[in-house]
Amino acid sequence: MSRLARISAGLFLLVCSGVLVAGDNRVNEEIEYLLQSVGQSGCIFVRNGSEHSSENAESHLRLKYRKGKKYAKSAEQFINRLATKSSWTGNVYYLSCEGEERRSVGEWLTERLAAYKQSD
Repeated sequence: MSRLARISAGLFLLVCSGVLVAGDNRVNEEIEYLLQSVGQSGCIFVRNGSEHSSENAESHLRLKYRKGKKYAKSAEQFINRLATKSSWTGNVYYLSCEGEERRSVGEWLTERLAAYKQSD
């Protein structure tokens, strides 16, 4: 391989690495926004039939994300694969927010993510 070809290949890899890092940062920002939204919501988090505070819900979802990060390469995957139901029982998670009907966490997070992306 010529020197010019090696330099070109190296530059290509460098640019691709930068794009991947920027993409990872964006995904992390989106997921962090979702986690903080849960924690600050003041809603009651229903998990496996038990009620938990919004702060406890945020903590639980952070733990699931830390342990299952490899399954969430996007905020949408985080919602669908980690944040919507119990990995042990398969029971769907719900949020009960004041003045609103009980909703699935997946639906609630999907709406929050769409609003976040639209605000950019």
